[in-house]
Amino acid sequence: MERVSSGGRDGSALELLVHGVGGTTPEKMLDDPRTVRITGDHTAAVFRRAEDAGADTGHDGRRGEPVPEAYVWCNLTSGNATRALWLLLLPFMVVNLAHWMRPTARGRTRTVRLYGLLVRLTALTLTVLLVAAVCEVALDLAAWQCAGTRACANRHSWLGFLSPTVSDGGWWSRPGRRLALAALLPTVLICLLWYLSHRTWNAYESQQPMTHPSEADEDTARTALGRPGFWYGRRLVARLRAAHTAAALLTVAAAVGSAAARFDRRPGGPALLDTLGRLLIVALAGGAVVVVWVVCRRGRSEHRLDRDLDEHLVRRLPLAALGLLALTLLYAGWERPGWESTGRLPGDATFGAIALVQGLIVIVLAVVAHLLHRTHPDPRAAMRGLGGPAVAMLACALGGVMSGGVSQRVADWLDGTGTSLTGPPVLLTWQASVIPPLLVVLLVLCGWLGRRTWRLRRDELAAVTADYPDEPKDRARTRSIATTRALATLTDRAPLIVAVTSATTLLLGAAALVGALDTGKTPSDAARTSYAFVQGAADTAQALGSWLIGVGFILFVTWGRRAYKDPSARRTIGILWDVGTFWPRAAHPFAPPCYAERAVPDLTWRMATWTRATGGRLVISGHSQGSVLAAAAAWQLTPADRRRVALLTYGSPIERLYGRWFPAHFGPAALSALHHDVACWRNLYRLTDPIGGPVRLPGDCGPEVDHEPLKDPLAYGRTERHPLPAPVLGHSDYQADPAFAEERGRLLARLRPDVPAQR
Repeated sequence: MERVSSGGRDGSALELLVHGVGGTTPEKMLDDPRTVRITGDHTAAVFRRAEDAGADTGHDGRRGEPVPEAYVWCNLTSGNATRALWLLLLPFMVVNLAHWMRPTARGRTRTVRLYGLLVRLTALTLTVLLVAAVCEVALDLAAWQCAGTRACANRHSWLGFLSPTVSDGGWWSRPGRRLALAALLPTVLICLLWYLSHRTWNAYESQQPMTHPSEADEDTARTALGRPGFWYGRRLVARLRAAHTAAALLTVAAAVGSAAARFDRRPGGPALLDTLGRLLIVALAGGAVVVVWVVCRRGRSEHRLDRDLDEHLVRRLPLAALGLLALTLLYAGWERPGWESTGRLPGDATFGAIALVQGLIVIVLAVVAHLLHRTHPDPRAAMRGLGGPAVAMLACALGGVMSGGVSQRVADWLDGTGTSLTGPPVLLTWQASVIPPLLVVLLVLCGWLGRRTWRLRRDELAAVTADYPDEPKDRARTRSIATTRALATLTDRAPLIVAVTSATTLLLGAAALVGALDTGKTPSDAARTSYAFVQGAADTAQALGSWLIGVGFILFVTWGRRAYKDPSARRTIGILWDVGTFWPRAAHPFAPPCYAERAVPDLTWRMATWTRATGGRLVISGHSQGSVLAAAAAWQLTPADRRRVALLTYGSPIERLYGRWFPAHFGPAALSALHHDVACWRNLYRLTDPIGGPVRLPGDCGPEVDHEPLKDPLAYGRTERHPLPAPVLGHSDYQADPAFAEERGRLLARLRPDVPAQR
């Protein structure tokens, strides 16, 4: 193998540590209670030990020794209490992940663009679904049904001024004015989403990465993570934010205006209001066409650092939609004698159309993903390239569950007797009723997985005995280690779980849509004239589904509320975002922000400026999610800077998770190119680790990168070195293994000017 030149002009060597999910403190990373911040702010920063603060200039007497630095980025995801509320944006985050899960494709530029377009359209339907659910609660259940029913208005005195009977025909009691006033709730929610997206946009997407010219052999890198504009998506996020904000405002306007226009179209109605209503409907339809055009028109610009912003579009499109909403509210609030609120607003058609469009888009997306995967098959890709469509389906299901849960719970709360209100749209009740069958399928799948895990545990018993041949055997100890190893393999079963869940959700969702449109009744009412068994099953599914969806949503909200107050719970939720928000917001602008758009430029700037200033070489050491950030930062370096960097990863999901679910960006070709571009790469993992695993590069590169599995626990029983029982470490404390120090020492030896180590 090639021999690598020694350290920098003054023998400078640096070890840059990057922590993993959940975060830690610089004191723990550097194993020193006295640390100082070298560069950065309270959100993300680089720390050193106090004694190493002047190591670059040789003022600390450590000339020639590698200086450890710690990059702490945990506050990007779990540092602020308000970020726990991002849990409510889970469907947006999931659909954004689907954008990055496309299969590897070469020479299929148009098909790749079609894939991204379909995911963006799916994300747009989720925004419309969320706003439609809030409109269902505020406009239909509260302002239209409850305020228009004397018994419900009497139970809820805060709605009295909206009731025609309780307020004796007050000014706000007219149906159109009630709807116009209730429309303020979804409008405020839209403004809040816009503000959060804009605020995080300034904090994350506005951080410019280091500029560098595109490499001549960029196409051979087999990944887009090295492109200059990959981690700078402000232009697309701004366009999508404008489009989704406009779509949300137009949804509110359509919910208010359609009810008034339907009344004005009756025979003998006022011709002027009828004409105005038709003009508004045409204007709303035109606005919807413009929104769809904006979403379809432009994707990501990654080959260059795109600093241009579509300022006119970003400003005028939401303002135009807001103006249409104001005109619609004025039109609905006009005096209309004889207009009374009966039944429910026309929400069945709205939710049915959204469900149908989402199902069709997901099916087309699956066809496109299959075509891309067939072009360049990757045997390690999750679900044979269909991971993106499956995850998009789950995002739609999450949106439906949250929408149905809110509607069902509010309807039950408003209608205490269960007889005074018509209730939410029939489709939402059907969707809640299919949850019990879905849970039955998942329980059967979990039982099958448990049986396979039990069998694997029996096989691992012999493997554990072979790994500790000279130790006196303890049956309980052996079972504990074997069980941990077997449970760690469940991570590799995630594609099967996602495939079964998404396929079952698609089939049951289609059945719910057909049942709602065909019968126009709830499942229990539709089964009244059927067999007793069918009627009992329908009643049970409807009641249990409504209960489950309500309890699930309540737990969802209370978990976010607890995380708002409890720092430990907030850190647990932050771990979810560590994995889910690594990718830029390429599909949904209201998704939680991408922390990597701050972390990757931070690491790139630190590595490039240090190596260029000192001429030295650097080891970047990443644990868990930190190893993914380290790889992404290495891809952003110039070829000359990459050749000064050695990579040490441990507990890394870079192949086990990212390589399988995101094959277009972390596939075998991309990881092989990274191995050849950096000075050296070593990867450590354990069989008891449910997250980290081997990189599995093809050919001779595999053993060169992957260390053999580390022993866990370090000692089977009590020894002189381990007088107390050694714990099973799993995903944590890789530094406690002697192999870690040994491998790090070999990499650091390459940085010393007097030790020319081999590759």
